Amino acid sequence: MKAIILTENGGTDKLILKEIDKPVIKADEVLIKTRSIGINPVDGFVRQNEVYVKRKLLIEPGEQMILGWDVSGTVVEVGDDVTDLKVGDDVFGMVKFPGHAKAYAEYVAAPVSHLAIKPASISHNEAAAASLAALTAWQALVTYAKVKPGDKVLIHSAAGGVGHYAVQIAKHFGAYVIGTGSATSKDFILALSADDFIDYSKEKFEEKVQDADVILDGIPGDHILRSLDAVKRGGRVISLLAFFEGKNAEKAESKEVQAYRLAVESNGEDMKQIAKLLENGSLRSHISDVFSFEDIPAAHEKVDAGKTRGKIVVEL
Repeated sequence: MKAIILTENGGTDKLILKEIDKPVIKADEVLIKTRSIGINPVDGFVRQNEVYVKRKLLIEPGEQMILGWDVSGTVVEVGDDVTDLKVGDDVFGMVKFPGHAKAYAEYVAAPVSHLAIKPASISHNEAAAASLAALTAWQALVTYAKVKPGDKVLIHSAAGGVGHYAVQIAKHFGAYVIGTGSATSKDFILALSADDFIDYSKEKFEEKVQDADVILDGIPGDHILRSLDAVKRGGRVISLLAFFEGKNAEKAESKEVQAYRLAVESNGEDMKQIAKLLENGSLRSHISDVFSFEDIPAAHEKVDAGKTRGKIVVEL
């Protein structure tokens, strides 16, 4: 099969197309014929970060490094212990995260416990897009923030991969949603059903909002301190990048904020809930660009630029 190998950490020139053997599945896995792959900012981060590779990908000695976690495709083989999927099923999910999922390949070995059936009403591209990013939004807002009807939810970078799913998920649960973004993203964010919009380049969100019940913050650095100004006492702040230690922890504790730094994890039950929302139209994937398998390096460059609206996918 064809696969994109990361020869060493570095630039996109380190992503090389090669022919390798198909993976051999374990008893609790299925073999997926890949139809679409989702590309995320973490892909580029791992590409460049040797420390993360050593600590998180769990690569065996001598094993070739293959990035990617988001996959949608068709089951072509099932393990001996698999009872709830069969050959011919279309499935999708974020596989083995954190870990070495090897999704940049024509065939992917995936644990059944990380997958959901792809709704027939959506494409493989839409399903692959709604894996890591949608799962991050779900676990942040539902698992940890426990968003409920009437909550005021502030979502930063609301036009991005995680953000555009988060707006829709929060609205599905009956929240009042405020999204931040650039002026050019205003119409897009409001079209996602956000109730209000804040242009971060012209307005200080913490001056407009001081009573948020829930804040989802995926922006690095001291931005989280401003989010802690915008949340009400006893509210919930979920961070995707900043850790709650030092001054971040002190400020959260002073406001009795439930603060959590989310590290998304593969979870098939959560994926099934996302599949339901995709099937009934409560959740939609916005795909800004589709690349060919051979053009994965170009897809990385696009995501690395940090200006993506919605998601970027690779189609096989």
